[in-house]
Amino acid sequence: MEPRGYRMVVSTDLDYVQACAVAERELIAWLRDKGYDPSGLDEGRTEVAPHAVLDRDSESGRNGAYSRWRMRETPTEASGTWQSTLVVRAGLPEDEGRAWLQVDIEHQPADEKQFPTKANTPKLVRLLLDSLEARDGQADVTTEPAFIEPEDVGDLIEELCDTERRLPVVIATVPFGRNPDDWSRDVVEPLFRNLHGLAVLYVLAPEAMNRFNKALEYHPVFGGGVRTYVPGLDPAWKPDAQRHPVMSRRTIESNPRRASSILAVLPQRLSARSALPAALLSVPRHRTRTRPRPKPDATDLAQLRADNATLTTMLDEAERAEGLRVDEINDLYAEAAKSERTSDELRGENEELYDKLQESQRLISYLREQLQSLGEFTAAYAPADSPPIDYPTSFAELLDRLTELPYLSFTGNRKITQGLDSQSVDNWLNVAWDGLLALNHFAEASADGGASGDFLSWCKSDESGAFPFPAAKVAMRESDAVAKNGKLRNERMLPVPVAVEPGGKAFMQAHLKIGRGNTVAPRLHFYEDGPRSGKVYIGYLGPHLRNTLT
Repeated sequence: MEPRGYRMVVSTDLDYVQACAVAERELIAWLRDKGYDPSGLDEGRTEVAPHAVLDRDSESGRNGAYSRWRMRETPTEASGTWQSTLVVRAGLPEDEGRAWLQVDIEHQPADEKQFPTKANTPKLVRLLLDSLEARDGQADVTTEPAFIEPEDVGDLIEELCDTERRLPVVIATVPFGRNPDDWSRDVVEPLFRNLHGLAVLYVLAPEAMNRFNKALEYHPVFGGGVRTYVPGLDPAWKPDAQRHPVMSRRTIESNPRRASSILAVLPQRLSARSALPAALLSVPRHRTRTRPRPKPDATDLAQLRADNATLTTMLDEAERAEGLRVDEINDLYAEAAKSERTSDELRGENEELYDKLQESQRLISYLREQLQSLGEFTAAYAPADSPPIDYPTSFAELLDRLTELPYLSFTGNRKITQGLDSQSVDNWLNVAWDGLLALNHFAEASADGGASGDFLSWCKSDESGAFPFPAAKVAMRESDAVAKNGKLRNERMLPVPVAVEPGGKAFMQAHLKIGRGNTVAPRLHFYEDGPRSGKVYIGYLGPHLRNTLT
């Protein structure tokens, strides 16, 4: 189902005070443009129009600071309510001085049976982006697409591969023979009109397109087409290309308005499903309190007090219900993001395995033809007599059999690994043993100087030979959010000999994804030291260590 609401999450290098000042200034301009009265925007509730109220709350302290404006508009009883929320958040140590901005627009139908109306990009977002110098990771988030010249391609590739990137990057190209400025103005800018605040926008200059496509061999985009590059791009892995959809020039020109709507679906879905940054997740739930009215006549005072008590009770109940809903939604965001990543990994892994199967089938066919041409018909079709892999029957046995793998050294906690025997499902044991065999083969080649690159590169190449391991199950580094978090990083500081690291511990961010599908999701963390000690050190084999989503 298409997302119906609108959400923008960006950061800015402005400090909290400056960001709040800009946000409030542009909010007032937006309200005036709508014909509302923005005077007197203090804490609490302000009636900015007969059918619209604006609530503001803020807080500052040891846990940072935030300011929040929430407007609720109900033009008619039948139209339902439009809720617009603007949040400025800053002051947490991990944010390194930047401020976060979040804008949410959603429709609440008057009748529960009605479907919410889809929210378009509000003018407020454009005002904010034009004033704030908003950023997403290394990229600038703007309302107009920036031209990429040949000398900018390297920086663009870095932005695409940035692990801190939250927003998709949408790149348009210019057809052969068309003037780039005219194409950008007449075609690209209208095409991107629904993407403001949802994506980083670029146009590849014709001179830069060839250089860009050469650098991204598996993820090209050609004249007149548009490609959406979602976060987590792996430029060296062919199966990853399917995650980044392409829109052809023919689709764009056949119906530009429809093409613009289609192009916005994926960025809108990502914005709705992605977990918020920790800073924004920590903002307290909204607590609305109506402003005190002028003191009424004494004859009405008792009745007004009773009404006020009733309304306060109702409001408290509504806040509790809203709190539960917000918590549930945040949990669903995290779960949806995790499920989508898992789905993408599985699709990529399946495509990679399919390519390898096809390649193997072609090789078998070729070898059989060669044997037949030599008259070796029996050998061509005789069943293979190579013995199957002798897998361990338990993780305890796996640990005991590590002596069979001389280029590996297990430095982890044996009890944690043995504990997987009571939780193991599917093929975890076989995957773990396949991974260890591949690591041992890689370490042997690395010690002999025969391996070029790291273990992931090895798995993607033909060098892995008789001990292949799916590249989709290999990660050579953790996200920056994990690496920069002291507690999460310390969990991955795992034992190695003092000859390898004087402190007796190394940051083992490289890991194998042994299993998925439940809360255990085991991982194998390792440290490559083949060129020096001739070993790969296995510092951990057990349940998934904590990360920013757990």
